[in-house]
Amino acid sequence: MSLVTGAWAVVRIAHDPLLRPLIDRGAAEFAAALESELAEAATPQAVADRITALLGESPRNWIAIQAVEEVATARGIALPADLAARRAALWDEDSGIVTVAGACLACTVDASSCSLSQAMICNAPVALTPVGDVIGLGKAGYAAATGGEVDRLDFALSAIGLGATVAVVATGGTSYTLKAGASLLRMARKMSLLPPRLLGLIADAARTGIRWDEAARLDTLADPARLLVPKAIAPVAAVATDLGRMSDTLGGTRTLHLLRYVDGPDDARHLADAAETLGPRTLGALEILGKSRFMRAALRWSDEAAALVAGFFGTLAALTAALTSTLHGLVLRRLRGGLRQAAR
Repeated sequence: MSLVTGAWAVVRIAHDPLLRPLIDRGAAEFAAALESELAEAATPQAVADRITALLGESPRNWIAIQAVEEVATARGIALPADLAARRAALWDEDSGIVTVAGACLACTVDASSCSLSQAMICNAPVALTPVGDVIGLGKAGYAAATGGEVDRLDFALSAIGLGATVAVVATGGTSYTLKAGASLLRMARKMSLLPPRLLGLIADAARTGIRWDEAARLDTLADPARLLVPKAIAPVAAVATDLGRMSDTLGGTRTLHLLRYVDGPDDARHLADAAETLGPRTLGALEILGKSRFMRAALRWSDEAAALVAGFFGTLAALTAALTSTLHGLVLRRLRGGLRQAAR
């Protein structure tokens, strides 16, 4: 029976593309799994080691540091006195008025020089509004019309963002969350925060998802959505929509921080689900657990995969029992033969 169960599970998984060995947990299951992982991983030593490592980075990521501290506070973990003193001294150094003012001025001029916090204070007033998208489309359109070099990635993200201001560009999400996420992607790209795989996904969308023959037309800004090929742009639109969901819950700064963990639509969806369930604790969980362990908590074995495993072990147990029985019979027959010969 176990062999039949396992074979049937293999057939179903092989012939039905909708069946996968691993499937997403529900929101409550995901949150419970993360809490269980944190209970094991967030030891006083692990927290101290992570904060020590973060304090040693340049520039220091205070978003990540504060996220780990929030985990420590929630679990009643106190930092060692020398580490707490070092942390306080470095915070005073990085948050001084002169330091912050100078960094903000540089960030306003060049987004690539922004830290996470500075980006939202100094650069976001333009970058995260339709004004930033209009500027992006205008610059690219002018370059295309005059034979200059077009920043295709910025143009694609500007078109998605501006198109989403008036309509939904791709399936899933709302125009508001899509626009917010596309603008965050534009800012993150300028700040060099995008992981290579996500950057490649956007580059593919820019290459195949934009009607470049339309880009140089003067009425581009009047109807930016017509520049997009919905099917080709859909993976980036899905990521942008989930980033918009994260931003609704966590704010722009924390969402920019989480972008380093997003390689594609699946990562963005899992992080958005976690953010809507755990809130700001999502950042601390990622810092303590790491991406691989965090993402594993989002998945569970499907019923078909469980049946396959059960069938395999059931078959193995049956074969073991049969082999044991056969060996037992052989031993008994040889013993009987030996006894009969001895009796003669």
